[in-house]
Amino acid sequence: MMISAATPFNLLEQDLLLLPQKAIYWQQQKALIIADVHFGKVGHFRKAGIAVPLDMEQSDLATLSDLIHEHRPEKLLFLGDLFHSDMNNDWDWFILWRSQFPQLQIILIKGNHDIIADSHYERLNIRLHDELLLGPFLMLHHPLPDIQLQTAAGYVFCGHIHPGVNLNGRARQSITLPCFAFGNKQAILPSFGKFTGKVAIRSQQTDQIFAVLKDKVIAIA
Repeated sequence: MMISAATPFNLLEQDLLLLPQKAIYWQQQKALIIADVHFGKVGHFRKAGIAVPLDMEQSDLATLSDLIHEHRPEKLLFLGDLFHSDMNNDWDWFILWRSQFPQLQIILIKGNHDIIADSHYERLNIRLHDELLLGPFLMLHHPLPDIQLQTAAGYVFCGHIHPGVNLNGRARQSITLPCFAFGNKQAILPSFGKFTGKVAIRSQQTDQIFAVLKDKVIAIA
């Protein structure tokens, strides 16, 4: 197992580690925070007759297991879109994975793709919420527009849009990398799942943007 090179980030007197696996470890809460895993997306596409490598789903589960073994969290917070769309055979892999961490508290903030019956999660001892205030942070799936952020109960952590940042090289090369985007009142996390895209976001000068490379996270702005 490779030990990740984490980037420390202090926010509202809370100590966060930004991880190149596109997750955050919140030290005070001993919690891993992850957005947009989209387990089951491989099975969803294969069910529709689209050829996708079978091992892609297991790779995400293996990465998540490595993070748990490395950081020893007490909580695992999924910020929505944990399982992609309707039930398929990939759920069996998730059941097996869950059985390896029976003492881990798992919380799912439901996203727009989390459409399978709540009972499936409840049987795996996974708590479900539409939103959750934990310390100074309000856990959501969808980002809030500016007008709603003014009255939000806490600093928002969310996902949904799979944020990326464009980097340009001297020879006119351009690449879009996943990123963590911290605004004045809201942080948008990159999508954890490997079988997901990313969208370059527009940031304000006051935002703090961290690009995710293969083995490290670097500050861009």
